[in-house]
This record gives sequence, C-alpha cells and structure tokens, in this order.
Amino acid sequence: MQRMWNSAHLSGGNAAYVEELYELYLHDPNAVPEEWRTYFQKLPADGNAATDVSHSTVRDHFVLLAKNQRRAQPVSAGSVSSEHEKKQVEVLRLIQAYRMRGHQAATLDPLGLWQRKVPADLSINHYGLTDADLDTTFRTGELYIGKEEATLREIHQSLQQTYCRTIGAEFTHIVDSDQRKWFQQRLESVRGRPAFSAEVQSHLLERLTAAEGLEKYLGTKYPGTKRFGLEGGESLIPMLDEIIQRSGAYGTQEIVIGMAHRGRLNVLVNTFGKNPRDLFDEFEGKKVEGLSSGDVKYHQGFSSNVMTSGGEVHLALAFNPSHLEIVSPVVEGSVRARQDRRKDKAGDKVLPISIHGDAAFAGQGVVMETFQMSQTRGYRTGGTVHIVINNQVGFTTSRQDDSRSTEYATDVAKMIQAPIFHVNGDDPEAVLFVTQLAVDYRMQFKRDVVIDLVCYRRRGHNEADEPSGTQPLMYQQIAKQRTTRELYADALIQSGVLDNERVQTKIDEYRTALDNGQHVVKSLVKEPNKELFVDWRPYLGHAWTARHDTRFELKTLQDLSAKLLEIPEGFVVQRQVSKILEDRQKMGAGGLPINWGYAETMAYATLLFEGHPVRITGQDVGRGTFSHRHAALHNQKDAGTYLPLQNLFDGQPSFELYDSYLSEEAVLAFEYGYSTTTPNALVIWEAQFGDFANGAQVVIDQFITSGEHKWGRLCGLTMLLPHGYEGQGPEHSSARLERYLQLCAEHNIQVCMPTTPAQIYHLLRRQVIRPLRKPLVVLTPKSLLRHKLAISTLEDLAEGSFQTVIGEIDPIDPKKVERLVLCSGKVYYDLLEKRRAEGREDIAIVRIEQLYPFPEDDLAEVLAQYKNLKHIVWCQEEPMNQGAWYCSQHHMRRVAAAHKKGLFLEYAGRDASASPACGYASMHAEQQEKLLQDAFTV
Repeated sequence: MQRMWNSAHLSGGNAAYVEELYELYLHDPNAVPEEWRTYFQKLPADGNAATDVSHSTVRDHFVLLAKNQRRAQPVSAGSVSSEHEKKQVEVLRLIQAYRMRGHQAATLDPLGLWQRKVPADLSINHYGLTDADLDTTFRTGELYIGKEEATLREIHQSLQQTYCRTIGAEFTHIVDSDQRKWFQQRLESVRGRPAFSAEVQSHLLERLTAAEGLEKYLGTKYPGTKRFGLEGGESLIPMLDEIIQRSGAYGTQEIVIGMAHRGRLNVLVNTFGKNPRDLFDEFEGKKVEGLSSGDVKYHQGFSSNVMTSGGEVHLALAFNPSHLEIVSPVVEGSVRARQDRRKDKAGDKVLPISIHGDAAFAGQGVVMETFQMSQTRGYRTGGTVHIVINNQVGFTTSRQDDSRSTEYATDVAKMIQAPIFHVNGDDPEAVLFVTQLAVDYRMQFKRDVVIDLVCYRRRGHNEADEPSGTQPLMYQQIAKQRTTRELYADALIQSGVLDNERVQTKIDEYRTALDNGQHVVKSLVKEPNKELFVDWRPYLGHAWTARHDTRFELKTLQDLSAKLLEIPEGFVVQRQVSKILEDRQKMGAGGLPINWGYAETMAYATLLFEGHPVRITGQDVGRGTFSHRHAALHNQKDAGTYLPLQNLFDGQPSFELYDSYLSEEAVLAFEYGYSTTTPNALVIWEAQFGDFANGAQVVIDQFITSGEHKWGRLCGLTMLLPHGYEGQGPEHSSARLERYLQLCAEHNIQVCMPTTPAQIYHLLRRQVIRPLRKPLVVLTPKSLLRHKLAISTLEDLAEGSFQTVIGEIDPIDPKKVERLVLCSGKVYYDLLEKRRAEGREDIAIVRIEQLYPFPEDDLAEVLAQYKNLKHIVWCQEEPMNQGAWYCSQHHMRRVAAAHKKGLFLEYAGRDASASPACGYASMHAEQQEKLLQDAFTV
C-alpha cells in the first residue's frame, strides 16, 4: 500500500478517509466508488502495508480472517460436541465444493445448447443439510461475504451467485494458498458481479457497437469474401480494450498480441486503430508496397500506440500464418526481447497476450510447449494473458468426443496451475470483470492466466461456408440468437442507463466513421513516441555481396582469451574441463593450433567487446552436445555455475546462455520472435543434433524462410545444426541440408557449412557486423570439433575473413590438375587424406562453404587457375536425393560451363535413399570408401 500513501492527493488529512474507504472496500467492494475499487484491487497481495499510518482496522480484518481460517480446519470426530457443529463442518465442505466445482453448474453457453448435469455436491442435501437448515446461522469460515456468520440460505445464495452464474472460475488446482485466497476474496466479495458505473456500461456498449458494426459493414460491402469474422464473439473487443487500459494503468509500455484468423480484422481496426480505408484497399486486392509475395489480409501484423491513464502504450500484433497456435511462442520471444531491452526483469513493462481458438488450444502441441516455457529462466515473460475465443466448433468438428478428451478446451493450462475463467460471451459485464481479474492476477503474481470466452460463430468457418450442413441444431439456434450488442443495449435501456436514441447514435457514429475512412479508436496516438520502437533502418537496403571487415586486433583478442580463463577463487572445475581450459590457454598464447570450441568462444567474446549482446539457447548449449563449448562451468563442490563470457568487463552487453527444455518447435519459434525484435544481437538456437530441427519445421517454413517476403519482417536468427556422417545411424547424421536449400530463393536465408575454426569465427562475427539481417543456417560438425586437420591460427582469427569458397591448400601445380572435386563439410578431410595418401597431384579439392546464396563468382575465380581440367565432380556424404546435389548442381554446372565448354559436372556420393543414413557401421564404412573412390575415378 506504500504507493497509495505516497500519492500527494491521498496524504495528510485524507489518510483517515482513505483508510475508511479501504475498510469499506474489504467489507463490500461494491460499496466504494468504482475508481477507488479499481485502485484497491491493484494493491499488492503480499501484505506489505505502509507503517506511517495507523491501519488498525485493516489489521483487525486480517486477524478476523486468520481466526476464521483456524475455525475452518477439519474437525476430528471426537471433538464434535453437537449436531450443529457437525452441520458446521458440512457447510464448510459445501463452500469448498462450490469453489471447486461451481463452474460446472454455471450458465456459460450463450446458445443454451450445453447439457451438463449439476454436480451432486453442489446441493445442500449432499451434506445432510435440508431446507429446515436454511435459516440456521453458521460461521462463514473463509467465505468473503463481509460477515463472520450468516444463514445457510445466505451462504448458499452467495455461492450460487458467485460461482454459478455466467462466470465459471477454476482456481482451486493452484497449489499456492495465497493465490487461491486472492481469487476467493475477489470473486466472493462482489458475488461474481461488481457494480459498474453508467459511464463504464456506456463504454462497453460503444465497444460492442464497434465490433458488430465493422462485421456488418464488411458483410454488406464485400459479401461472401473471407474475413473470419468475429460475429458471435464481439465481447473480445471490449475485453482487449480493458486489458490495454488496465495494464497501461499499471505502467505497462508495450503489449504484444498474437492471434489466428478469427476476429483479426476486427482487432486491427477497433483495437489497433488501423485505418478502415487501408483495410478496404486490401479487400479490393491492392498490393502492399515493398513485399514480393505478400500475404492474405487476415495474416498481416500491425503496430500502433494508444493512450492510457498510465501513459502511452505501444501495441504490436504479430504476423501469423495459418498454423494457428504457432504464433504463441513467437510472441513470447518478441516480448522477452523487449523486456531485455528495457531491463524489465519482472515483466512489468511489456505484456504478452495470446488469443486462441478453442479447438486449436486443445489440439495443438505447441500450446503445451509454450505453457511449459512460461516459468523457465530462459523464456519467462512475467505471465501471459491467454484468451480463448471458444466458438464451440473447430472448422466442422463440434462433438466433444471428437475434438478433445478433456472437459474443457482449456484444461491443458492446468499443467502450470494457471487460473482459468470461463465466461459467457453474451454477458459483457461478466467479461469485463474476469478481464480485470486476469490483468490484476498477472500483474501481481507474474504468471499465466486464461480467459475462456464462450461464444459462437455466427457464420461458417469463413463467410463462404454453409455451416448448417454439419451443425444443423447449433445453427438453427444461432439463426434465432440476438447479438451480444442487442442484448446488452436492451439491458441498459431497461435499467435507464441509456435510451433508444443514444443507442442508435452510437451505431450511426461508427458507420459514418467507416464511410469516411476515419480511425475508430479514440485513444489512438496520432504522433507516437518513437522511443517505443526499434529502428530497423540501418539494416535496410544492403547488398549480399558487400564485404564486411570481421578482423579483430590480435592483442585485444589475446587479452579477452586470458580473461575467459579467470576462474573465481574456490571454484573447482571438473578434470576433463580443466584440460580444455589449459589447452585454450596455450591456444591464446599461440602454443597450440586453435580448435572449433576456442574459435567459437572467441567470436562471442569479440562481439561482446564490440557492443553486441549474445543469446544462445538449445537443449545442451552450455556444454555443447559434443562437449566442445563449455561456456558454462560447473563447480564440482556445490554445483554452482560460472559463465566467463558474462564476466569479461564491467558494463558489457548481455550474454545469455540457457539449456532449453526438451522442445524444438516452441523454442525455435521463441528465438525467431526474439531475433525479429533485437537487430543488434547475435541470437542463436542450436539443435542437439541437426536432425532434430525437423520437429520445428513449421517455424522454419512459415517464419524463418518466408517471413521477410510475406510480411517484410527482418530476422537475423542463427541456427547451428550439427551434421556429419560418422556411422551413427539415421537420426544422428543429417541436418537435412536439402530441406533448407529447397526453401532458398530471393536471397531469403544463408546456408553455410564451415570446415575450419576460423571460418565459424568469421561467419558468426559477419552475421552481426554486416548490417544485413537474414537468417543464417549453419551446418556445424561433430568429428571436426577435434579433427587434427580442422585447425586455425590466431592470425587467421585476427586478420582473416569468412571465405565462401576455399581453394586447394596443398602446393599442387594448377597445370597438372585434370580433376577438380567440389565438396562441402566433413567429407573434405576424408578426400584430403585420401589424396595425400595416394600422392595424386592431378586432383584439386575445393570447398564450397556457403551453399546459399551460392557464390558463383567466387567459385569461378578459383576455377580460373585450372586450365587443363577434364573432369569436375561434386562429392557429398549424403544420399543423392539429399544433401546439396539436387538444389545446387545448376549453380555448379553454370560455373563449369563458363569455365570450359563441354565440362560436365559428375556426382560422387551415396545412392538415393529413403533413410538419411544407414545404421550399420560396416555398411557405413563401405559406402564412405566407395564415394571417396568415385570422386577420384568417375
């Protein structure tokens, strides 16, 4: 309460008045003015009251609650001294049953089609109580109805009003008792229905009018055109309005929203303030400037700024493909990046909102993955407000025993003990109340919360569908169903809040605004504060071919190397790790050749020195799956950890390293969202094995490789995918290089397969230093991490650069070369050793380190020295239908043809195969020997 007493207008002589108001609020929240109720609701739930003002009445209130809690403890049979006390115990059981199961008797379905049996334990008879006991007085225990004792009739009525009207609250699965009591107090003190002022009610109707008005307008102007309308779920618009305004009052400065199709256009116009004229242009098929392919209007993102009582709030709607729930972890990543930029560790300043469909929420595994990340160190965002637009039908599936195996579509949220509020979408005031609860809970407890907006879909899946063919009874009822706005307008007219004329004026004003192409969000900021944005202009308009200097001063490089080896006193490093650190000390001094782990680590250190944050996540990134990185050291005494890269110098940029939970899809989507919001950082996701990335194929297809051309969304994400054929079988060999190359076009991504420590060093540095933000797919090695030939020098790091093509390294006379072998990756070293063993001087071996964008000019420059070529061969370890052969051969053929007429590109590699690799060591060895021999003889 310190914030309240520190406010100037509440200090001094007003303190006693405010204390009386607070005591009255605790007794009956509806008895205080709405603005004061809102203020008191935001007070922290941890009991940290100020000490400079007497709060005896408040303290007495909590003492009373504590007494009631003690009284409500289970009573042993031996201590029951009377029939009344036995019934008292049953009354307390009745109260708890309503808290646990009252939602099952609530009126949640606007259509009235749900047929649910009222649980027996919500009846007083279930507890041996009868109508004769209704006027008997019992202790209320922890029931927050403002009195210590009440009749059974009053207790029962208050429970039914709180838990069995149009709100179904699920919170008793939460383990933390403080959170459960918080919900009990907030719900029971107002009987689940706070009193709203006429001003709030009028605003609610205005928002419903806007939601309905846009759908009717579009339906009239563009009949039959797909828009995935919000009709039947219009309460979403006032819900979002309340979340924005209430969180803004808490000091939130940014809100990121992710949602699929249903209601998206409505949200764009009525929440974000998108100009209706721009939307109409999209309906009429006008091309968006700057996008080569574009996307349909109900996938597009948007951003704007709106004003709240707490100041300006930046809103961002994430771009979203048709893969429904896949945007959820993308939103979380974007939010975490914004929080990191603002140093918002608690998550007070940036709020994520995820809007789901009921069928997708229950059916898509990425929902579970996203919930699982919500409280982990590397991915927490301080809690997400989840909204489920529950249309009660998924496309054409409405039978519950077809669509899910759980009672509610939202039951998956219970895995993280998220509170869930089911609310009837045709009761706007109930919707408003649970929205306030959700925001307050998220802000106080920093955890996820779910609102299940039970509504319906007035049209089919889209406006071109006829839904009665698959849902005849539902759509017979929908045809008769009056709209949410009509029902609420009638209620306000009957209660005297508004008259017919004012209701019609709201409709007319909105329609006129649409006709005139005017913004319809009154709180829209026309000249937004640019400090709330990330400036991407420095990363626009750069050519792929531009060279960028990735050199780094040698002395500083060695100083950083030495700093990384400083271990805190008393920190005991494991024996093998200690040997790795000893070797790195020698490498930094020039006494040992540099290996992969050292070069990679120095890339991060130098980038941090130059002011670039670094973030690395994946299932085993601290150590590295193949035990090469050891960026996180573990104390053998107490299991404490130390990250040298976080301790290079005071005030350094952030270095974040998190071993992720066992997910690819959600984690990669999170990192994509993070990288689209943080252009200055090196953001890396590493697969445990490159093969495992196929569990995140949706993210790769729908976002990473196509996001720029669909949505104009830049992204500099780096993916490290271990790849290499070492006889380890089908699931531990191939990162499926061919899939990435198949997705390459229009310079959308980079695909590289570096083969030396210096190459990975300069490649990682180039990714950030070059002001070009394109996703980078790196096929990293396994055996090469310690291969005796895969080495570099300090000078290679200090003076070199990333080479897209590496020519022959042995002193072979170009005039003697008649056969040129092109390759990428680990197979190069096998070819090199074979060539040296056989003493062949007629063969040159050239490595293509960047497979896309394919470096034709660089390859042609290397080939130019070989005037007597008779054969040119592409050699790969992967089967013919995989690897780079099919996707890259045309580039190599073009270079070969330009070099010498009639020079034909030949293939040396494994035969086509349905499996990425064989699982038998002997067969692997035979295949490997054959493809090497073919490279020298075909």
